[in-house]
Amino acid sequence: MARRPEHSAPPEIFYNNEEAKKYSSNSRIIEIQVEMAERALELLALNEDESYLILDVGCGSGLSGSVLEDSGHAWIGVDISRPMLDIAVDREVAGDLILSDMGQGMNFKPGTFDGALSISALQWLCNADKTSHNPHKRLFKFFSTLLSSLTRTARAVFQFYPENAEQIEMVTAQAMKAGFYGGLVIDYPNSTKAKKYFLVLMTGGAAPLPKALGNEEDEKRISYIKKRDMCKAARGKPLKKSRDWILAKKERRRRQGLDTRPDTKYTGRKRTTRF
Repeated sequence: MARRPEHSAPPEIFYNNEEAKKYSSNSRIIEIQVEMAERALELLALNEDESYLILDVGCGSGLSGSVLEDSGHAWIGVDISRPMLDIAVDREVAGDLILSDMGQGMNFKPGTFDGALSISALQWLCNADKTSHNPHKRLFKFFSTLLSSLTRTARAVFQFYPENAEQIEMVTAQAMKAGFYGGLVIDYPNSTKAKKYFLVLMTGGAAPLPKALGNEEDEKRISYIKKRDMCKAARGKPLKKSRDWILAKKERRRRQGLDTRPDTKYTGRKRTTRF
């Protein structure tokens, strides 16, 4: 069995330049990351006709942020790995990027975000990478400050890889202690490969958890990603990464008041490999 990344080194060391490039260029990893981000966004239960400000915790190279962008949302990303954030900058993601340790808390004004999501990051807080680290305290610090930064009707969705039942209990207990409501949604619980854990947290009081995927009805269901792509095609939206798509993305950044490179005849052209 492959060794879990969080057992190899702290995240700021594990995701060095080499590992960050590998993670952000592997087509299979990108596909899985985007699929999980799509599902997390679905679990946020946002109104489809509105644009929101979302916090991406453990944003890495901005793969999850790109999913938010494609859905018309603004986002701010937090990550502890500088090489990962450097790749996000090179990719010209639309979100603002912050180098920070989630275990030290989310230092934002109260009510800043309409929602939060996180892909494959939460399990890192279950380990004590330094003698000063206490997983229970770091989880509580993270969840309590995250709760403060969210609006009173917001949700936070975390896809993560718990190592055992004890980690699930620790994470859930600290989230509830911080003031969140909610619980665990497990997609495809009977599948070894497709099984995914999502911690769905709510700020506005107790509410029924979203339905997990994996029953007979879901086998007949068109996947969320495919349905979204079909709807986009039907609305005549440009193909992702095309010149029209890039121009539309840059225009959206300008409307948001973000620094954006000027359009040129080279915009949207495929670039040759750097030497």
